Amino acid sequence: MIDLSNLDSPHHRPTIVDQILEASKTWGFFQVINHGVAVSALEETINAIKSFHEQPQQVKAKHYVREEGRGVMYASNNDLYRSEAASWHDSLQVWMAPQPPEVEQIPEICRREVVTWDTHAKTVAESVMELLCEGLGLEPGKFKELTFSDARVLVGHCYPHCPQPDLTMGIISHTDPVVLTVLLQNQVPGLQVKHGDEWVDVKPVPGGLIINVGDFLQIVSNGEYKSVQHRVLANSCKEPRISIVMFFNLAKWKDSDSYGPLPELLSPEKPAIYRNFTQQEYNDNFYSKGLDSKSFIDKITI
Repeated sequence: MIDLSNLDSPHHRPTIVDQILEASKTWGFFQVINHGVAVSALEETINAIKSFHEQPQQVKAKHYVREEGRGVMYASNNDLYRSEAASWHDSLQVWMAPQPPEVEQIPEICRREVVTWDTHAKTVAESVMELLCEGLGLEPGKFKELTFSDARVLVGHCYPHCPQPDLTMGIISHTDPVVLTVLLQNQVPGLQVKHGDEWVDVKPVPGGLIINVGDFLQIVSNGEYKSVQHRVLANSCKEPRISIVMFFNLAKWKDSDSYGPLPELLSPEKPAIYRNFTQQEYNDNFYSKGLDSKSFIDKITI
């Protein structure tokens, strides 16, 4: 757990950078507290997403689509057609940027909270990205310059009670095919991270936010930061598990229309361990593999 309360202190900031560097190298996951977002705002966001999922099915069905794209969509087992098995959760997905939906498209029951959370999560993510840049020896604003926080998708998951949780999963093991993920969750457990050969429970921390490294960040950092497998167990509790995930990705590809490890991080002693790839290649892999996105890193490893 990393305390961001003294983020702007010249005395404390280097320690925070070191903590995030170590966590991103060894775990790929970490929790932050005192991140600047009021606990009341966190609770309002969780309650709003919960309220959406508690509506009658016919109300939620207005947003039901299977095709991924822009706008707003509600789905159950969104990865169903690309996964080997169904999983036990429902999701509300809102593409927040760079092409946000009309505000009226966002369900009224959670509209204000979704729009507000987008602002809060972006602020936290950009602060963390600055620290991640410093950990790599880059200028703090490098990731912002590369538009790494300008494409955002919010996904509000609900994991209802499962009567036979040993027979399925909440979400199967996967990595996130993005730059960075910010996760807000209620106090119902279930998230696990793979560390070495073991699955480790990520215990909810009141007022905390979970940050995890995505595949894209692992690649551009030339493997310094690790995107790790994680999953959610089927919910055995009577109370539904609610999580709000904000995925951050780049909005503008470089002029060459390809990406790979950042040149600033390469040297004769540290050559690139991944080849460059195109946006088309990156997107095609995700839409064909779904949650099995880690295969893309394997595919471009030199």
